[in-house]
Amino acid sequence: MPADLPSHIGRAQISARLQTIFPEGTPQRNYCTRDLAASIVFVALYIGAVDGSGAFLGPKHVYRMTDRQAERTDDDSRRRYARGAVKPGFRVPGRRWYADNTREPIRDETLREGLVSVGAVSTRTDIPTTSSKPRYALKAGFAALFDPALSGTRLRNAISTWQTANLSPGALARVSLVRHGAAAATGRIKTTFPNGETRLLAPGPSSVIARATIEIFAPNFLVDPAVLWLSESGNKVVARDDRLATRIGLKIAADRNLPDLILVDLGPPDPLIVFVEVVATDGAITARRRAALIELTNAAGFKREQVVFVTAYQDRSSTAFKRTVTDLAWGSFAWFASEPGQIVALHDSTTTPMKLVSLLQGRPE
Repeated sequence: MPADLPSHIGRAQISARLQTIFPEGTPQRNYCTRDLAASIVFVALYIGAVDGSGAFLGPKHVYRMTDRQAERTDDDSRRRYARGAVKPGFRVPGRRWYADNTREPIRDETLREGLVSVGAVSTRTDIPTTSSKPRYALKAGFAALFDPALSGTRLRNAISTWQTANLSPGALARVSLVRHGAAAATGRIKTTFPNGETRLLAPGPSSVIARATIEIFAPNFLVDPAVLWLSESGNKVVARDDRLATRIGLKIAADRNLPDLILVDLGPPDPLIVFVEVVATDGAITARRRAALIELTNAAGFKREQVVFVTAYQDRSSTAFKRTVTDLAWGSFAWFASEPGQIVALHDSTTTPMKLVSLLQGRPE
C-alpha cells in the first residue's frame, strides 16, 4: 500500500467531472461516464490504486463497497478495506453498492472497453490474464483531475491538458464537431448548397445535421451533388428545385412520404437519387419509409440501383442513434456528422448472401 493515500472528492462530484472530462462525442463515452465509472474512480482513489503506488484495484473492491465504508476516510480504514475486499467472505457495514454479478460490467465494459481504452486506467502486465489478483490503477494524470483543490479555471485547464495528451486526434476532432453542432443549434443556421446558393434554416439540432449533410456529406460521397428538396419540421418546404426534378423525371410533391432532404448526384450517367432522413430525435429510414420511397421512384421510372437511402445523425453516441438503430432499414446507410469521412452500410443480402471477401472487394486500401 502507498505510504500516503490520495485525497479525493465524493462519488457525485467524480460523476460530474467525468461528464466534462469525456464530453459528447468521446468514444465509449457511456462506459466512461455512467455511475459505475464514478464508483470505480472513487474506489480506486479510496484504496490508493494510482500508477506508481503499488496498489491495484479489482472488481471486488468496487462491488463490495458501501456508503458507510466510503464515509470512513481515515487512512487506516482505507488500507484495511483495500487489503480485505479481495478476501473470501469479506464484509463491511452497510448495503453493498453492487451485487457480485456486476463483476463483468465492471471489468469488461467500464474498465477494459471504457477507461482503459481511453488512457485513463492502466493494467498490470506482470500477472497472467487468468489471475484473480487486482490489476487496475488510475493513471496519475487522470487521478489528479479529482483533486479537491482543483476548481474553476484550474480544473478546466487541467482537464483540457489531459484531453489533449490522452484522447486521440480523431476523438478530439469528433468532440469538437459535436460541440460545434451544439453551439450552432441556438441560432439561425446558414447553409450553403452545392451550387453556391444559401439558405437560413431554423435553429435546432435537426438543422445542424441537415447543414452538415449538405455541406459535408454531399461533396464527400457524391460526384456532382445537388439539392433537390429540403424541408423543416416547421416549414415543410424550405427549398425545392422543380426544374432539376423535371429534368431527371422525379415528381416532387409535399406529402407525408417525402424525407427531410433529397440529394441528387449528377455525376454518374444515370443520376443517383439520395433520400436522407435527418434524425435529432427520431424519424429514421425504416423498412416502411424505404418501401414508400421506392414506390415513388418506381413510378418515376428510376431503376433500383439509382436510389439510395441515408439516415443522418450528429454522433454515434447520441440518444437518437441508440433509439433508432434497431429500426434502420436494410439496404440503407447511416452517416454521422461528427465522423464525416465514414459511413455505415446496412448491407441487404437476404436473397443471395454475399461472402465477406466479396463485401471487402470495394474497400479502400
